[in-house]
Amino acid sequence: MKILSTWSALLLAVAALPTGEGAASAFAASDWTVLFDGKDTKAWRAYGSDGFPASGWTVEADGSLRIRAGSKAGDLVTRAQFGDFELELEWKVAEGANSGILYRAPELPGKPVYWNAFEYQLLDDDKHKDGQIQTHRVASLYDLYATVGAAPRPVGQWNETRIVARGPRLEHWLNDRLVVECDLRSEDYKERLAKSKFATWEGFGTHARGHIALQDHGDDVWFRKIRVRELTGG
Repeated sequence: MKILSTWSALLLAVAALPTGEGAASAFAASDWTVLFDGKDTKAWRAYGSDGFPASGWTVEADGSLRIRAGSKAGDLVTRAQFGDFELELEWKVAEGANSGILYRAPELPGKPVYWNAFEYQLLDDDKHKDGQIQTHRVASLYDLYATVGAAPRPVGQWNETRIVARGPRLEHWLNDRLVVECDLRSEDYKERLAKSKFATWEGFGTHARGHIALQDHGDDVWFRKIRVRELTGG
């Protein structure tokens, strides 16, 4: 009876674990690489440079990584590059702020980080002019796919983001909701790309691997609890 009880308890515990794409918390901690733990910035450097910016990007007392408005510090990129991955982080913006999380970003001489990278938009939809454009609102795949069912929290509150890139399939999550799905092989994507600002940008979105970047758009933005895990079977 004791053995049966033990097995019953184990089965109940397994059944209680989350499943599917929303089950990130069920993965072992060893599956994840911490990119920012509230103190250490060694996983990051300035775009186009080997070092971390001397000013502008600061580690705050609350354990967040902040870009200060008007500092002109430039974008941050991960030292490592990622192809198929799942990224998790939390962020918040100041009133009227604009920023972004860029991924599969190559570092091209003379080009900004966003030139060939996909962007998960960060925005105060209500106070920034880009909020009037559906494909520029928060959590959108910038200038390509608008969100469906996005529910960002009020300015000044933390939001939870997940980005899943597996082969040609991209997913944007906001506060535990899947809000963007994209298949880079689809005719839908090709049509959207042809109508976007990126239509004439040679090589846009064709890189299967690249850096993850946090954008300095001249506004106050905070990031925390940043981690990534590489995926297989894409």
